[in-house]
Amino acid sequence: MLLMTQNPTCLIVDDETDIRELLTMTLERMDVDTYSASNIDEAKALLKQRAYALCLTDMQMPGGTGLDLVNYINEFHPGLPVAVITAHASAENAVSALKAGAFDYLSKPISLKQLRPVIEFALKLTTQSNIKSPNVLEMVGDSLPMAHVRSMIAKLARSQAPVYISGESGSGKELAAKLIHSNSSRGEGAFIAVNCGAIPENLMESEFFGYKKGSFTGASQDKEGMFQAANGGTLFLDEVADLPLAMQVKLLRAIQEKKIRMVGGTTEEAVDVRIISATHKNLNDMMEAGQFRQDLYYRLNVIQLKMPALRDRPDDIPLLANLLLAKLCTNQNIPLPEIEADTQTYLSKLQFPGNVRELENMLERALAMSDGKTITIEDLGNENESSRFHNATTSETLNKASFNSEQTQDLNLTDYLEDVEKRAIVKALEKTNNNKTAAAKLLGVSFRTLRYRLAKLGLAKESDLEIEDD
Repeated sequence: MLLMTQNPTCLIVDDETDIRELLTMTLERMDVDTYSASNIDEAKALLKQRAYALCLTDMQMPGGTGLDLVNYINEFHPGLPVAVITAHASAENAVSALKAGAFDYLSKPISLKQLRPVIEFALKLTTQSNIKSPNVLEMVGDSLPMAHVRSMIAKLARSQAPVYISGESGSGKELAAKLIHSNSSRGEGAFIAVNCGAIPENLMESEFFGYKKGSFTGASQDKEGMFQAANGGTLFLDEVADLPLAMQVKLLRAIQEKKIRMVGGTTEEAVDVRIISATHKNLNDMMEAGQFRQDLYYRLNVIQLKMPALRDRPDDIPLLANLLLAKLCTNQNIPLPEIEADTQTYLSKLQFPGNVRELENMLERALAMSDGKTITIEDLGNENESSRFHNATTSETLNKASFNSEQTQDLNLTDYLEDVEKRAIVKALEKTNNNKTAAAKLLGVSFRTLRYRLAKLGLAKESDLEIEDD
């Protein structure tokens, strides 16, 4: 039977006496009871005697390594956070420890500024596991791929390891990152998301690390960067493949050392940031082409989470469509129409290259085109729908003796599609009380495009539309 104590307890495993004493003094100041072992066998014996909130272990010891202890704890004491102490700048050992399931790592010489956050987050994690289960309900779907994603998010939330999320655009990579953060011991900290492809290269270093007053023209005061803003929380690097090589070097050092230097600064400051990165590009191909550093890839891709494409989980589409439609109606404060059964079936068969984002945009257009009571296939009005209309119309035309030539059939198809477009535009205008700017947004086109189509289809005069444009 494991003994329990009022204060949280930590098991320290290190063959160096001075390291054990330093860790013990630091933990006792934080009201954490400590027990020490000088080797793996002693650690295993202590683990059988009582429950611990945290284990700190050295990597290299006589009779076994820190990885051996991590594997032992994962098997016989699951849920116990383990932080591994590695030699200075030993990136390979740190990555190996995280891949094996370590909660975090510390580099020698141990900095108290880096040690305290590790202990605090581990204690939070232990407390969280006793009072709540991970909330991953926002990841909608009952399919096997989504069940796997939810399971992975729950596991990743219990670690501090960098996570690399791969997947197509619109597949939910940022949502997954937010859920990992919110369910982790960092959940009360900041979640800072940055699109790496949206920052000009000459501003990238100052945006990431901040700058000191006077470091360049226009720097009238000190300004913190995204690393400082995310300190104690999570930094989500979206489209990380777009980072230039020069910035990749600086990012690698910040991750390895857990320190940054502001532009124009002379000293380094410790930062405690968990990195989650994502991209829709193939980083392996980019590494082979020399466009992405291999060492950075291995530091970011400690644990990979692959988001499935929407077409790979068709059974989830009807449920997802209904939830997205309900969200749209709530945002617009309008009644919720019903998605017809054949429309749901049709949606389940689409490829959705834009994934969930494309589905949501399609439903937003359909909502504008519908009668407010039901969503039909015709209301969707997507490019795939044009092909369906073409097939249906051609088949219908072949059954009419009065249309025998291919030219006549093409003309009839054009008329039919223009009629569909007219009805869609009229419905959008009705929905927006004839506000053409709002109607254009609902239809997913620019105002100028809508103005042109209105004139071309005979729904308005160019002179009338010019007044609104002005």
